[in-house]
Amino acid sequence: MTFASTTCKRRRFIALSQMESDSAKAMLVAAKEKYGRELHVFETSLASASLGSSTETEEPDNFYEFTAEDYYRLLATKKEEKYLKTKKIRDAEEAARRSKITKAVIRVRYPDNNTLEVTFHPSETIQSLIDLLKKVVAHPELPFYLYTTPPKKLIKDMSQDFYSAGFVPGAIVYFAHDVPKGADDAPLAGPFLQEEVMSLKGLEFVAQEAEPTPEQKPEPVYTSSQTLVPAAKPNEKKNIKPKWLKM
Repeated sequence: MTFASTTCKRRRFIALSQMESDSAKAMLVAAKEKYGRELHVFETSLASASLGSSTETEEPDNFYEFTAEDYYRLLATKKEEKYLKTKKIRDAEEAARRSKITKAVIRVRYPDNNTLEVTFHPSETIQSLIDLLKKVVAHPELPFYLYTTPPKKLIKDMSQDFYSAGFVPGAIVYFAHDVPKGADDAPLAGPFLQEEVMSLKGLEFVAQEAEPTPEQKPEPVYTSSQTLVPAAKPNEKKNIKPKWLKM
């Protein structure tokens, strides 16, 4: 295989990858315009891996031991907050902490091993998540509920914002149909998301694959008629002999 043939195949591969990337981006943009949110769908196992990759390394067991020094330090901090900080100051500090958090990434896990990821503002309520799910689930006519685990705890207060619920900077919630016993359990097997939403599965990875990294540089392409001549260094001096030495 010649160098020109390899280069041609490489160009075709890059062009196809770019076309797939552009198509994936277009579908993601269309979904955002329709639902008003950026939607990402992927396997739950991939969601767990990406979430776990951002966690810190595991600490040794003695790291979590509560020592006497820790007790007195905590007691001193409580006294300082009680006597030196007024409610106004504490509220101002809480507001400052809250203002630094600009998004809440919520991952909704479904029984069919799929995960829907949506980003909200921390001040939005959980009801905004419920409203979105009613638009994307495969059976909007069936009641459903959300819960966290472990331990299993149903999410009941929909008027609570994500920050107050402790869902910042992100949280994982679980989806389940609230179907009474004895009813038709066919919807319980899935699919749980609409076909149009499921078509977005994995597209964010496709869109990222064709993105060039800053370290990548285009390879030089040479034709068979070109001759490679090394460029002379600017400070390189040519070894020219004087005329009297040639005689």
